[in-house]
Amino acid sequence: MAHTIEQIARSLGLRAEGDTAIVVRGVAEPAEAAPDQLALAMKPAFAAMLPQGRAQAAMLWDGADWRALGLKAAILSPRPRYAMAGLSALVDPGQGYAPGIHPMAQIDPSASLGADVTVGAFAVIGPGARIGDRSVIAPHCYVGANVVLGEDALLHSGVRLNARVTIGARFIAQPNAVVGADGFSFVTPEVSAVERARESLGDQGDLVAQSWARIHSLGGVTIGDDVELGAQTCIDRGTVRDTVIGNGVKFDNLVQIGHNVQIGNDCLICAQCGVAGSTAIGNNVVLGGHTGVSDNLTIGDNVITGGGTKVLSRIPAGRVMLGYPAMKMEAHIELYKLLRRLPRLFAEVAEMKKSVSNSDPND
Repeated sequence: MAHTIEQIARSLGLRAEGDTAIVVRGVAEPAEAAPDQLALAMKPAFAAMLPQGRAQAAMLWDGADWRALGLKAAILSPRPRYAMAGLSALVDPGQGYAPGIHPMAQIDPSASLGADVTVGAFAVIGPGARIGDRSVIAPHCYVGANVVLGEDALLHSGVRLNARVTIGARFIAQPNAVVGADGFSFVTPEVSAVERARESLGDQGDLVAQSWARIHSLGGVTIGDDVELGAQTCIDRGTVRDTVIGNGVKFDNLVQIGHNVQIGNDCLICAQCGVAGSTAIGNNVVLGGHTGVSDNLTIGDNVITGGGTKVLSRIPAGRVMLGYPAMKMEAHIELYKLLRRLPRLFAEVAEMKKSVSNSDPND
């Protein structure tokens, strides 16, 4: 796929300078760029590597002296990393899914497919499912009974959408994501040791061996528009009401969202996060990688958690949290600094004790 520098700049709403008729067929890092590739030299540290490559043109920051960098043309952006979103979409060759319905796909006669839908080999679409226009169902996907999938969806290979899942437009799911598995809901005939320990903060009481009875998940999952799921991310269905994900939420790989969870709009949930059942998360929340959130909590709008944070109580809106248990980031960092000083403090105390014990009692 070839584009001139002028065409790329115009499509991104940016300014191009120099020989804008130069044709490029892809992008590359500065040190590896060929003459027919656009070098991504989006800050001075990256631009310093341009002499190691052979790029004629580059994506640069506003005000960059592209001539001094030995280039023939440049695209200048006030926020180059943001420009990467549009640029990457423009040059993405895609996964090569063949258009149309593959003869080895299994589609229930009662399912409804919109215009220009692609369905790959060994994909299964269940009864009553509705697939929006221009959606792509890759090979080995499963779309269950009465699933509603909006227009321009992209399900990569191995995605599973179980029964009664409703998803908005422009949904993207990476390989082996699962939406609508049953929630992890089990109960014992009598009060369990876990319930006692939680109430007492440690005491299990008199232990009685009990078996776990399964609570079926009768709810579904409702997902808004422009949501993306990472590979092997799982969103469980609700017990009675639906698990709900708002618009514009982006999930990384290996995320677990429990039953009845409510997530607002435009949140970012990074890799290996786990959110336990019936927790409510506000809008524009960012959960750093490996964040764990306990059940039945509330996290306010615009909260950010650092990597590895464990949330055990509610978080008001706007807080930046870190640690286990989660606390304000500045408090956690101050405690960490104090923790690092402990060995020196113990050594000083030991030296003082030694000095006192060796002193002459008659002095």
